[in-house]
Amino acid sequence: MSELIKNQQNARVSKQTLDCLRGFTTPELCDGAGLYHSMDYRIKPMVGTRKIVGTAVTVDVPSGEGGIIADAILELREGDVLVIAGKGNCDCSYWGDHRSACAAMLKAEGVVIDGAYRDHADCEKAGFSIFAKGLTCGTAAKSGVGAINVPVSCGGVSVEPGDIIVGDLNGICVLKPEEAELVMERALEKRALQEQVMEEMRRTGKVITRLKRKS
Repeated sequence: MSELIKNQQNARVSKQTLDCLRGFTTPELCDGAGLYHSMDYRIKPMVGTRKIVGTAVTVDVPSGEGGIIADAILELREGDVLVIAGKGNCDCSYWGDHRSACAAMLKAEGVVIDGAYRDHADCEKAGFSIFAKGLTCGTAAKSGVGAINVPVSCGGVSVEPGDIIVGDLNGICVLKPEEAELVMERALEKRALQEQVMEEMRRTGKVITRLKRKS
């Protein structure tokens, strides 16, 4: 029998916060976080190139097992990101075109897979953003073993239900909801500093390779 654990206690991150986060790249957010949490560099956008920003719905599965992911899709709400802790297994797929179509109908933001997906052409037709480690043709097992909305390790990063997931061409960054405002504040400071240095370089013709905050 599947272990289905739903965490209804997590407060939703405000739409305003998520919209503000869209204005930053994942490198900027990593700089703002200081001690940042970025997933395995091999997890990159495979379908779609737009940035994804949303709250995590997690699913933990044994390597090569994907049946419970169908149940996890039904937990998605508009703006959610499904995070599949697939243990890095790319020998079989945890995701395909039908799952993309279902998640798109629920207006989810995207899926992040520590593993592989398949049905690339039809996934592109579905128009649902997929971040994954690989592409393959075989499917995962369907026994239904696993757990939904529990803390997981995905791409080497701990992710809890309700964490903020930001993904772009650079990779995936994971933030705690309570740290988002401070991270953005620091990212803005870094951006402003870089703009000041660039302006000084244009004005003086001098190359400045290090960004140093003035005390």
